[in-house]
Amino acid sequence: MTPNSEKFFDEELEGHKSGFVAVVGRPNVGKSTLVNALMGQKIAIVTPRPQTTRIRQLGIVTEPHYQMVFVDTPGMMKPRHKLDEFMVETAVDSLENADVVLWLVDGSQMPGPGDKAIARQLAGLNEAVKLILGINKSDQLAPERVLPHTDAYRALVPQADWVLFSALQGNGRDELRQMLVDALPEGPRYYPTDQVTDLYVRNLVAELIREQIMLQLRDEVPYGVAVQTDEYKERPNGTTYISANIFVERDSHKRILIGAKGTQLRRLGAAARKEIEALIEGKVFLDLWVKVEAKWRRNERALKRFGYSSDS
Repeated sequence: MTPNSEKFFDEELEGHKSGFVAVVGRPNVGKSTLVNALMGQKIAIVTPRPQTTRIRQLGIVTEPHYQMVFVDTPGMMKPRHKLDEFMVETAVDSLENADVVLWLVDGSQMPGPGDKAIARQLAGLNEAVKLILGINKSDQLAPERVLPHTDAYRALVPQADWVLFSALQGNGRDELRQMLVDALPEGPRYYPTDQVTDLYVRNLVAELIREQIMLQLRDEVPYGVAVQTDEYKERPNGTTYISANIFVERDSHKRILIGAKGTQLRRLGAAARKEIEALIEGKVFLDLWVKVEAKWRRNERALKRFGYSSDS
């Protein structure tokens, strides 16, 4: 997780703090929403669907007296196929080199079996790692349920500091930010001050396309989709040409994604293009192609080709 160079600046900044904050939790508890909010900009895709996040992504916040590197991870759940196994492995691996672990839970619900399984895993953290319990979705929590719910989660990790907050509405978010900064060890900046993530633009483009698929399509189709940016060229007229392949597992899913006379694919393309143009701050010509890759979520070679492998 730590970058190749031990530090970015040659000179130490006196009293400067830096470190990696692994954000872990069950699917759909608001991890990416929180990282985007604390970053002050969108670096991770967000949808109401669980398992939107598939890869580990860094969100880098640099202030004069600290650099905090968020590690946004996939949700921790019981794997159903090799893609799920990769996602869970990614989340678990993030714990090994973290300076701070932020366990995010859905405070509007009582703890379930998945939360208890995560708590057991967190009990094995190195003593040097600071554990913070972030009880999210306070805006959805009725007043009479605040104490029962917070007490139930706190009982699972009694060693952890905790805060009740809303990633979406902002209540308690500043308090959580300060807790995270206070928990960072002293150290140098690992990244340039203007760097905000470790993903390349091509990867971000693919994620923004997949975000629209998650938002616009239903049932199993979005979960069986992988997106690859095939071509990314800046043209002399100032427009950026992007060609991307959307892989699905079945011919029926391909028909759904394209829609009657291509209407669905055009809607997806228009919405994704808008997000991409905001990302690169320029005009985009987006060319989308839909292809069938049967059972790719269970195929190790396909997973590696799509970037869902620890070896890729």
